[in-house]
Amino acid sequence: MADLGQLYDVLVIGAGNAALCAAITARRAGARVLVLEAAPRHFRGGNSRHTRNVRYAHAAATDYVTGPYTVEEYWDDLLRVTAGKTNETLARMVLEQSETVPDWMMEQGVRFQQPLSGTLGLARTNAFFFGGGKNMMNTYFAKAEELGVDILYEAEVTDLTLENGRCGGVKVRHANADHDVTARAVVVAAGGFEANIDWLKEGWGEGAGNFLIRGTPYNKGRLLRILLDHGARSVSEADQCHAVPIDARSPKFDGGICTRVDCVIFSVVVNNKAERFYDEGEDIWPKRYAIWGRLVAQQPDQIAYAIIDSKSQGIFMPTVFPAIEAGSIRELAEKLELDSAGLEKTVEQFNAAVQPGDFDATAPDGCHTEGLTPPKTNWARKLDTPPYYGYPLRPGITFTYLGVEVDEKARVLFGGGTPADNIFAAGEVMAGNILGQGYAGGIGLLIGTVFGRIAGEEAARRAVN
Repeated sequence: MADLGQLYDVLVIGAGNAALCAAITARRAGARVLVLEAAPRHFRGGNSRHTRNVRYAHAAATDYVTGPYTVEEYWDDLLRVTAGKTNETLARMVLEQSETVPDWMMEQGVRFQQPLSGTLGLARTNAFFFGGGKNMMNTYFAKAEELGVDILYEAEVTDLTLENGRCGGVKVRHANADHDVTARAVVVAAGGFEANIDWLKEGWGEGAGNFLIRGTPYNKGRLLRILLDHGARSVSEADQCHAVPIDARSPKFDGGICTRVDCVIFSVVVNNKAERFYDEGEDIWPKRYAIWGRLVAQQPDQIAYAIIDSKSQGIFMPTVFPAIEAGSIRELAEKLELDSAGLEKTVEQFNAAVQPGDFDATAPDGCHTEGLTPPKTNWARKLDTPPYYGYPLRPGITFTYLGVEVDEKARVLFGGGTPADNIFAAGEVMAGNILGQGYAGGIGLLIGTVFGRIAGEEAARRAVN
């Protein structure tokens, strides 16, 4: 049972994947550990509840992946999606340590399943766990409790006592009372600020009011703001985030991964002026889905529409909301409240530009357009087979990248780069060190796992010393 009056060795703030990895690691190292979670117990787990796989380097096929994925290929993928905006030292460390991650997860009780086929395109690079993120987090909580980690829910950390890079204690709001909690070392793993719409507006302007938040409503960025206000060095920018196109009919918060719309690469995507604005077939979906949230966010009123015909139904992951169906493009435009003549013209121009080719839904197939701006470089097929279907899209924010800078020991860096004495960070609050922009499916969980373990180990070592 948590005792807020005693001195703990390691205090972990947050209770998502990174936090539990830190807590379990610190406890296994012999530290007395307290986890403080702002959310109620039934909302525990943060955004990690909505995950389902981890991208990791491996030398060969296993029971969980279909082939090799080397550290160098992983590095090339990361460079491509981030356009080089990454800390190479930290990134390479994460990718190299990724090879140990599935075994470590299984040691805690997580179970993986056989490779998935279909349009996800991740069977070679990513391992999927049974029961998704909810089951993974429940497994971690069970392990932490078994090891003797104290966990307190509805306990919001409202301030840190900081001086010269050292945390002397934290203020906690719990059960309608304020408490002072002390620990020899602190791990901040309390997520980003994606649920703080006012903070999102600082980077995106008023349009951020139209964003939908895929994950927990409890990630308000309070701990990040406290650290930055006390002089912690920042990484990335306020408008950088993991954002994907999700169904515009989704809830404002916590809709989760099922709200994602995966038909973009097979679609004609238009804004509310019925105009295309980007190459839908640039690359396979796992390497490009994260740029589409940003693309939609840049459109008027932060909305777009993915349009397919009957040929494409059933070749992408099912959506939680049914498509809007119509017998003609004009009728579909009316149902989507788009300009009918404008959408008909856009589709006619697209169809006229499509070149003959051998369509392959599972890999870049070279089916392309010619003489069209923007082009479509893969999976270009005429929209000519009714019925037609449309999905309204909004930016779905998963997590933000603006965070605190850390070193290889997960220590928060202050001022001119001085590492904190006893403050460590893991997960979304420091993911911007690796992800300056862009995303590759499954890397967020990897960053949280690797740095969670590092933070837990180093915090336990600092507490002992």
